[in-house]
Amino acid sequence: MKLLDFIPVKLTLFLIFGILIGYYNNISLLLSTGLTSVFMVLLGISWTRKNRLDNLPFGFFSLLCTICLGMMSVALTLPDNNSKHYTNFKLPTEQYLHLKIHEILKPNSYNERFMADVIEIDGIEANGRILIIAKKDTLKPKFRVDEEIYTLNLLEEISLPLNPYGFNYAEYLKKLGVLHQLKLNSRDYFIKKNASITLLGLTAAVRHKIISGLAQSNFGTDELGIIQALLLGQRNDISEETYKNYKNAGAVHILAVSGLHIGIVLLLCQFLLKPLERLPRGKDIALLLTVILLWGYAFLAGLSPSVIRAVSMFSFVAYAMYLNRPTSTFNILALSMFFILLTYDPMLLFQVGFQLSYAAVFSIFWLFPKLQNLWNPGNMILKKCWQLVSISLAAQIGVLPISLFYFHQFPGLFFISNLLIVPFLGLILGLGFLIIALMLAGILPNSISVIYNKLITLMNNVIEWVAQQEFFIFKDIPFDSLQLVLSYLLIFTLVYSLTEKKFKNILAAALCLIGLQLWLISSTIKKGREQKIIVLHKTGTSALLYKKGNYLDVNCLDSVAVIKLVKALVVEENIEKVNYKTLQNSYHFKGQSLLILNKPEIIFQKFQKVDYVILGNSPKINFNRFLDSIKPESIIADGSNYMSDIPWWKKSCIDRKLPFYYTGEKGAFILEIE
Repeated sequence: MKLLDFIPVKLTLFLIFGILIGYYNNISLLLSTGLTSVFMVLLGISWTRKNRLDNLPFGFFSLLCTICLGMMSVALTLPDNNSKHYTNFKLPTEQYLHLKIHEILKPNSYNERFMADVIEIDGIEANGRILIIAKKDTLKPKFRVDEEIYTLNLLEEISLPLNPYGFNYAEYLKKLGVLHQLKLNSRDYFIKKNASITLLGLTAAVRHKIISGLAQSNFGTDELGIIQALLLGQRNDISEETYKNYKNAGAVHILAVSGLHIGIVLLLCQFLLKPLERLPRGKDIALLLTVILLWGYAFLAGLSPSVIRAVSMFSFVAYAMYLNRPTSTFNILALSMFFILLTYDPMLLFQVGFQLSYAAVFSIFWLFPKLQNLWNPGNMILKKCWQLVSISLAAQIGVLPISLFYFHQFPGLFFISNLLIVPFLGLILGLGFLIIALMLAGILPNSISVIYNKLITLMNNVIEWVAQQEFFIFKDIPFDSLQLVLSYLLIFTLVYSLTEKKFKNILAAALCLIGLQLWLISSTIKKGREQKIIVLHKTGTSALLYKKGNYLDVNCLDSVAVIKLVKALVVEENIEKVNYKTLQNSYHFKGQSLLILNKPEIIFQKFQKVDYVILGNSPKINFNRFLDSIKPESIIADGSNYMSDIPWWKKSCIDRKLPFYYTGEKGAFILEIE
C-alpha cells in the first residue's frame, strides 16, 4: 500500500508544505490570495477540458492551489492582516482595556494565569489574545471563563529566554496567537457585571460544577486531579510528582483527553445508541447524536487542540462506520488533519502535542498490521497482550524522534505501563462518566466513590512503580533538527526495506543510516573544537562558564542555583564532563583577560588593564574612576546586580563609548574563542 496513492494524503501533505512556506517566509496575504485565485481559475479551466485522460493539469493545479491555501491560511492568522488586532493600536500606552477570560491555565506558586480575548481598547472594538498573570489573592477568587474585566495596566512583551537553550515561552505563545502579557494585582482591574455568556463559558461552568461535586465525594487530592484530567481534560490540579511519574512511565498521554479517550467515547455512544437503529432512519439519527455527543464532550473538555483534533478525526470515523464501506484509515487521518489546519488554525502544526498525536496515530495505522504479521499467537491471552504491545510499540516508534528532539528523553518501559493500564482504561472512563451522571443527579452512592477512588489509587501506584525503574529511563540525549528529519527518513526506509526487500529500499535505508552517522560524527567533531566563555543570567548569583570541547568548567558562587541552566547546556552541547569550581576574581582564557567585581569593597588600583569586566553583586566602587583607571574593552553586568545600578553604569559606558552588556536585557553573554 502506497500512502501517496490516496488523494487526501497528497492534499494534506501539500497543505502542510504551504503552511511551512507561509510561516518561514512570511508570505503576504495579497500574494497568497492572488496566487490562490489564479490557480483556482486554472483549476476550473483544466476541469472543463473535454480530453481528460489522466487529467494531469487538473491534478497539478489542485496541488498548487492547496499549497497556496496553506500560505493564505497562515497569512490570515498574522496580526498585520487584521486591522482590528490590538497590536495595530499604539502600544504601549495607557489604554483602557476591555478583556474577556477565555481559558484558565495552570497556576504557579505565586500567580494565577489566564488566556483572555481583547474586546475593546479605549472603547474601540478590537480582537486578539493575551496572557494574563494575576497575583494570587486569598480574598479574591480567581477569574472564571467568560468573565469580563477592565484595566488600565500596560501590555508587556513576553520575555525571551536569557540563557542558552532555555525554553522559548514567547515563541511558544506566538504560535498560539499570543504576543503580549498583562500583569495584574487585585487593585488593577474591576469585573464587569452581567458579562455576555458563550457556549465555552457555559461548558466551563458545568465543568466547574462537576469538579466541585467530585471534590465533595471523598476523593483523595491526587486521585481527584487524575479524575479531572481523565474525564474533563483539566490537568491543572495534578501534582508535579504525579505528573512526573506518568511522564517517566511513558503514560502521560493517558492524562490528556485525546484520540484514545475519544475512541472509547465513540464506542460507548455506539453501544448506547444501538437500539435506535431499529427505528425508521434510526442509523441517521444515531450518527447525528453520536457526532453531537462527541463535540459536546469536546466542549466539556475545554476544546483543547488535542480534543479538537481527536473529535474531528473520530467524527470522520463515525461517518465511515455509518457508510459501512472499507475506508482507508489514512484517508480518515489525512482528512481530519486537513480540516483542522485549514478551517481551525494552521499554527497547530507547530505545537508539540499536535505533532506527537498525529505521529502516534499514523504510526499505529501503519506499523500495527505489520507487527501483527510478525507473530500471530494461538493463545487468546497472548494474542491480546501482543496486540497491546504492538500498539504501544508502533506509537512509540512514531513519536520517538519528536520526543528526543523536544524532551531529550525516552521511557524504556512504556509498553509495561500501557500493557497494565490501557486494557482497563475503558472501564475507568465508563465508570467515571457514570459517577459524574449520578453525582449531577444527586444519587451518587458513597460506596461507588470509594471503589473508584481505590481504582485510581491503584493506577497511580502502578505508574509510580514503573516510573521508579530509572534504569530504563534514558535521559539527556542530544538531538537536533537534522537528526529529527534523518531519523524519520531512516524509520520509513527501514520499514519498507524489511517489508519489501528490494535493492532500492535497502539502499535508501543504508544511505539514511550513513547520513545520520556522518552528521553525528561531524557535529561531534565540530563541538569538540569549540571554545567559548559564557556569563549566565541568574538573579541573585553569578556564574562564569568556560567550554572547551566536550568539557565544561562552571565557576559559580551557588552551584544549586545554576544547575538547571547548566544541564540544558550540557544536553544540547553534548558535554561529557562538568567541573564545578568556586568563582575567582580574574581569569585568562587564550589571551582573553576577565576581571570579576563581585565583592562589597574593591581596591581597583591593584588591577591591571583587562579585556572584559564582569560586574556582580553591585560592587561598591566609584565606577567612573574605575573605568578611567582600568580602561577595559567591555563591561558586562549579570543578574546578581541591583536593577537601580544598571542605568548609571550604562550611561557611564555610553559617555566613554564603551560597550555595555546587561544579561537581563540581552541574555547570557557569550564570547567565542578561536
